[in-house]
Amino acid sequence: MGERTDIKSLNLDELTGFVKEMGEQGYRAKQLYEWMHVRMARSYEEMTNIPKSLKEKLSEKCELVTLRSVAVQESAVDETKKFLFALGDGNVIESVFMKYRFGVSVCISSQVGCRMGCRFCASTLDGVVRSLTPSEMLDQVYSISRITGQKVSRVVVMGSGEPLDNYDNLVKFISLLSDENGHNLSQRSITVSTCGIVPNIYRLADEGLAINLALSLHASNDEKRKELMPVANTYTISEVLDACRTYFDKTGRQLTFEYSLVSGVNDTDEDARELSSLLKDLNAVVNLIPVNPIKERAYKPTDRTGALKFKSKLEKNHINATIRREMGRDIDAACGQLRKRFMESE
Repeated sequence: MGERTDIKSLNLDELTGFVKEMGEQGYRAKQLYEWMHVRMARSYEEMTNIPKSLKEKLSEKCELVTLRSVAVQESAVDETKKFLFALGDGNVIESVFMKYRFGVSVCISSQVGCRMGCRFCASTLDGVVRSLTPSEMLDQVYSISRITGQKVSRVVVMGSGEPLDNYDNLVKFISLLSDENGHNLSQRSITVSTCGIVPNIYRLADEGLAINLALSLHASNDEKRKELMPVANTYTISEVLDACRTYFDKTGRQLTFEYSLVSGVNDTDEDARELSSLLKDLNAVVNLIPVNPIKERAYKPTDRTGALKFKSKLEKNHINATIRREMGRDIDAACGQLRKRFMESE
């Protein structure tokens, strides 16, 4: 038997063509698409207006990707929930549900593991296994929405993996998630995070999307960035910032710079001065994140007083800065921690 078609990764035009090739009427594609992306059906059996004969053909020729929840951690501090999902091939990925005043935000993974090697991140400790398909990214959102019974109002692609290392699948995922015939989430409510793969930031700027871009910066000069992030050996800060400027010029969308505060490493007065100078002409927000300690690394987070002082120094230099609210610290909410523990216990 040939490879089964992943129909949840097809857009409506592709699905229509596929359904017609099976000898069915084109309107069946619209029904199927609605079941998958609006009603978030997990099986063909749920699709009550699809004839049995078509369901049988679909079962034989297609894969309907649905993730299986294998573990959920719930924070005792806030309403954050961390989900560990099993993929069809037995790999596991993490997604996080976060409740804010504005609504529900879901943080999804784009790869199984990560090959970027950032020193403070648990996702990357065992390297990358593979990239996720559009349907596997979508079903993290759909599964969480179904399990919690809550509408997701914001999606951040900021979990395990480097989204721009899975470029084509990422762009397809965004177009499916924001399609008015499907889930219809506004692209303005989607944020993609990258550690700075420069050629793909330029590609993304030309896609005509309205998504927000978050750059993992984490240092104010190339030397320190190389210590923390191997990608800095390939692209300098000035190359990355030029790409971000182009992204803003072409899209007008918000730029965020993620900056993990590591005690004694990148949280000095000099770092704050350098960072202010780097970002002074960019319409951007710096999101300060006290680093999540992981046992494999010796990094310690900057304390609350130090984080506030760093923020104040940026603001004195007219840089917008926020300190990320620590969601779910008590449940391994940092990228890769739950998956790593699960794999070690197997």
